[in-house]
Amino acid sequence: MALSTGVAWSADLIVSANDGKYQRVNGHDTFPVPASPDTLTVFDASKFPMKLLHTVPVSFGIQGPPQAVAITPDGKTAFVSAPTRYDYQSHTLIAEKYLQVIALDGTKPEIEKLALPTSPQGIAVNPEGTLALAAGVDGKLYVLNIAGNAVTLSNSIQLSNGRLAGISFTHDGKHALVAMRDQQGIAVVNIDGGKVSDSRVRLSSGVAPYTIDISSDGHWAVVSNVGLAGLADDHTQKIADSDSVSLIDTSVYPFKTVQYLTVPSTPEGVAISPDGKWIAVLSMDGSNLPKGSTGQHLQGKLTLFAIDKGKARQVNEVPAATAGQGVIFTKDSQHIIAQFNVEKQLVVYQIKDKKLIKLPDTVELTAGPASIRSTPR
Repeated sequence: MALSTGVAWSADLIVSANDGKYQRVNGHDTFPVPASPDTLTVFDASKFPMKLLHTVPVSFGIQGPPQAVAITPDGKTAFVSAPTRYDYQSHTLIAEKYLQVIALDGTKPEIEKLALPTSPQGIAVNPEGTLALAAGVDGKLYVLNIAGNAVTLSNSIQLSNGRLAGISFTHDGKHALVAMRDQQGIAVVNIDGGKVSDSRVRLSSGVAPYTIDISSDGHWAVVSNVGLAGLADDHTQKIADSDSVSLIDTSVYPFKTVQYLTVPSTPEGVAISPDGKWIAVLSMDGSNLPKGSTGQHLQGKLTLFAIDKGKARQVNEVPAATAGQGVIFTKDSQHIIAQFNVEKQLVVYQIKDKKLIKLPDTVELTAGPASIRSTPR
């Protein structure tokens, strides 16, 4: 189905990248045979049930922040990062070094692979749809110019000595926040037209900052800190202890971290509503661990915070997925879409009287969803 400019303008486009080859079974990573293909699914969430617009075969992996996908404001071009393939002979997962650019405006989606020096992780598109930034596991930020469906690599900026993770643009497009997963903290990037530079400003975070989201009112950013589980695996015993979410005031530059929210372990996904009033956190809460592990649970948690008078406070928490992944608000700020990876579902919640109400509009997928974004807001 082709997307005309008019359709894209009125729609609330959501893209979900889904890993078909990977399956978490009782807290263990498995790669069953036969494997389902990895896919990119594109939905219109302006009404419920959501309308499926595209299903595109891609190369994608769950190993990375749930922001390894993006779509331009006009809905014509999507990006899928974190490409992986599994070598069944050597039992090795291989991280590929390219970014996939998917043209959605024709009768059939077309995929181009853009080679990069490293494996890309989080990716974001600016509000004008002219620039994309991709975070590399080599600590570099890759700058991509967008002209229609044509995407070219412009340059790169070394931000960290470790892996980069999630990334988001501010609403005015003048800055971007990048999670320095291994080195800790948030790097602030300056953007002047097509020129991207390191501001040298660093913001405090918790351990292993991972996912970043910014409100459309220009006031707030949120960062999920996944703790020791998000650092390089040293084969030490993992337990499900509490982790955190950072609240950053982006209304005045330089930005400033102003609050830490305690959440269940491994808050894989975090989102802030476009109106800046709500924060949703999808935490694994030990549901990713083998049976018998300290803090192991069958289900994770979806936690709702309200922002009032400059402070966030928890107002509701409900059971959620087994090892859930990304989470996002719809543009009306009243609905939340959560990725249930093990269950291979997109689950929709509504906020009503400060409570999370699970709606019957669950979307069944053929692969486990693990990254989710909307058009820039």
